[in-house]
Amino acid sequence: MMGHPESFGGHPHSVPTFRIAVIDPNFLAGFGLQQLLRGIIPTAEVSVYVSFDELTAAGCEQFVHFFVASRIYFEHTLFFRQRRQKSIVMVSGDMMISGVPTLNVCQSEEMVVKSLVGLRRLGHPSDAKLSEELPETLLSPREVEVARLLAKGCINKEIADVLSISPTTVISHRKNIMDKLHARSLADVIVYAVINGLVDVGES
Repeated sequence: MMGHPESFGGHPHSVPTFRIAVIDPNFLAGFGLQQLLRGIIPTAEVSVYVSFDELTAAGCEQFVHFFVASRIYFEHTLFFRQRRQKSIVMVSGDMMISGVPTLNVCQSEEMVVKSLVGLRRLGHPSDAKLSEELPETLLSPREVEVARLLAKGCINKEIADVLSISPTTVISHRKNIMDKLHARSLADVIVYAVINGLVDVGES
């Protein structure tokens, strides 16, 4: 479960690059989140720090948002509570922290992407399409249907049943979708589907 920061991603009409800090003692986990954020918000400059000291040495006030591991958050609660509208705490499971938005990082990559896109869209209520590089017209009507069902978590056989086509045809459409979107994984298809309004963030 995650909270809902009001201004994630800056102002709806701003175009300049903005800075996001990821603070996590586990560098690989921080690096993974960095890559996801870069895919969802191409204009963001995302930096990873393994300690609070590294963050402060870099200059805290340059960052629009902080994604902070729960351990570091609890060690420096005052700092992050003073910046509660900028801070998102990375938690395990459905842990809730009063007054602070959270992001459950102990779930599949696809679900983390959905959560991140949800935060992103909440900060851009008037920005229906956040990626001009991936217009919906890239996909055929049938590919749009397949992409929508993939984003909802359907497997090939379920998609075939819903659309009354063969699993082989589904696989063919899936390959075409991945190629057209230059997608590296299903997470990229989910980003495309949510950003372009093919599926709601809450759907699974």
